[in-house]
Order: sequence, then structure tokens, then C-alpha cells
Amino acid sequence: MKLGLALPSFVDDPDIPIGVARTAEAAGLDGVFVYDHLWRDKPPPRRPALECFALLGAIAAETTRIHVGTLVARATLRPAATLAHSLDAAQRISGGRLIAAIGAGDSESRAENEAFGLPFGTLASRVLALADVVGAARGRGYPIWVGGHATVVREVVATADGWNTWGDTPEQFRDRSALVRAVAPEAELTWGGLILLGRDRDQAAFKTARFNPGSHVLTGEPEQIVEGLRGYADAGAAWAIVAPLDASDAENAQILGDAVAPLVR
Repeated sequence: MKLGLALPSFVDDPDIPIGVARTAEAAGLDGVFVYDHLWRDKPPPRRPALECFALLGAIAAETTRIHVGTLVARATLRPAATLAHSLDAAQRISGGRLIAAIGAGDSESRAENEAFGLPFGTLASRVLALADVVGAARGRGYPIWVGGHATVVREVVATADGWNTWGDTPEQFRDRSALVRAVAPEAELTWGGLILLGRDRDQAAFKTARFNPGSHVLTGEPEQIVEGLRGYADAGAAWAIVAPLDASDAENAQILGDAVAPLVR
């Protein structure tokens, strides 16, 4: 299983995610991914986010080996042709290292769309927009992953190269992957989720006390993170993309590369 890292987008200083990406590449991770959000409302509120494709281009220019990607580019924020053109540009800037994960958006995206005068739409209209983007981007030399759980979304996965989900337990991932495989047997399966990583037991305990992570956050020292990720590998995940709660700390990338990645591949 390949290991990727979600970069901090909800920061003022772009040097922070660029530095994390450089560390991830030096540490031997397989990919770094950027969010496509206008802001973050979850505590603490952070506005505005660094724009998805501006950040992606900077990361692509500042790295040379590691895959760079979106997780996920939202099909309802831009016209299909515009989004496909942005993905093409990122592919060129990165020298062919792009992974294009695309989604239709969910209820948590409504406020962002409406604040900028963009209709949130119905599930049907959002999935239609998703299908239009996948059609516009397909065959351009980079893999396309489709995110989401709805039956109509899985039908779009059948026209793409992979599927990704966020925050599933290993059991949920296994069950949902089986549904994806039924319509897209060759799709690459990707899990993403939150982690809280310490270099050792003491640091893991310190971070746990500081952040008070919920049960949905994979928490612990490297051996515990590896054990948690193995559940997704056993369920068929080709990629795990982790998002540290303290995402701006580049040490996470170093620990992942040194102590986690070698044991999950």
C-alpha cells in the first residue's frame, strides 16, 4: 500500500505546506495532496484556505519525485472545462506526477458554495457535474479517482481509474469497496483519514492530551499507526492518505517516511 499525506491548506503562510511537501518527498512518502475548500468552519475556524490549484502548482514546482494530487477537487466550484484545464496544467508543471481525485461535494460544502453565489444543487445535479469533469479530464495522462459513497457516484467510478473515501473504519471500507468493485472491478481503492502521530509513546500521549482526538482519529506511536493502516491494506486499499491533526508540523512527514511507510508497503 502506498502512503500519502494531506497538506495543511488552512494556513496563512504558503511556505508551511510547501515545507511539509519537501519533507514528505525527502522522507520517501509516495504522494502529497491538497484540499479544495474555501475555508474551514470546524473549530478553530480558519479563513480563507489556500486555493487548491495555486497551492498544487506551487507544490508541483517545489518537488521532483513525489506524486501530487487533489483530495478532492470539487466538481461544483468550477466549470468542467476549467477544472480539466487546471488539472492539465498541474500535470505539466509536475512533469507527469498528478493524481486527480474529484468529488461532487457533500452537505458540509453547501455554505462554501452559497457564500460565493454558487448553487449547491441536488445530488443528481452534483453527480452530473462530477461526470462532466471526469469526462473532460479522462485520457489526459493522469489517473482520476472519484470520491463518494452514493450509488450514482459509484457509476461514475466505473468511468474513472480509482475510488477514494474519507474517514471510513476498516469494516466500512471493506463493505463499500465491495460495492465499488461490483461496478468497477479494476478501480484503485484509496482510503483517507485523520491521524495523530507521535514519534514515541511519550509524544503520542502528549499529543493525545493536547488534541483530545475522537475515536475516528487513528492515534498513537508509529507501530500503532501501522497496525491501524494494515486494516485498510487488508481490505484492499492501494493507497492510504493520512491527515495529521497537527498538519503544519513537518515532523509528521519525517516520522511517516522513516517508521510507517516501510511497514505498510
